[in-house]
Amino acid sequence: MIRLLLPLCLFALLPSSMTQAAETKTESIVLGGGCFWCTEAAYKLLPGVKGATCGYAGGDEPNPTYEQVCAHATGHAEVVKIDYDPSVVTLDRLLEYFWQVHNPTQVGGQGNDHGPQYRSIILPANAAQKAAAEKSKAEAGKIFRDKLTTEIVALTKFWPAESYHQDYFTKNPNAGYCSFVIAPKIKKLQHALEDAKK
Repeated sequence: MIRLLLPLCLFALLPSSMTQAAETKTESIVLGGGCFWCTEAAYKLLPGVKGATCGYAGGDEPNPTYEQVCAHATGHAEVVKIDYDPSVVTLDRLLEYFWQVHNPTQVGGQGNDHGPQYRSIILPANAAQKAAAEKSKAEAGKIFRDKLTTEIVALTKFWPAESYHQDYFTKNPNAGYCSFVIAPKIKKLQHALEDAKK
């Protein structure tokens, strides 16, 4: 009995800052802006983002594979589920950043990545996210010269991508696509974030 009560007693003596840290709230939103390797790497730069997971959403096929998505057999887009601490970064800021990390006016893909799986898409999980997404898109539409192609589609299910896609840029910085496409984008975003702090 003493063994069971001791941890509870010790927990009660912990500083309040430690107990608050254990209760930190995490929220998530699913976004797609081209290759999910790029989107994942971009969002990991943003303070308040606790994690980013590459996956598939927006289509109908259950348990899709990368090959199926690339073959346009699922309707899914390459997306990233972003887990964030709302006390550090707001949903509005995450959406504002979304317009900076890809070209939301491009039709049929992103950069040299062509196909519907690379489309610009926001997948709100609830009414509040949908309202925020629509507001953010309306504001972004005033900035871009060309019409936004971004879809706003209710999230029905997020399917995590295969393990080799997770943290791809971090694990493969010297791979051709990473060094020629992702690295320059990440460098540009890092500079923009640093400038915003000044």
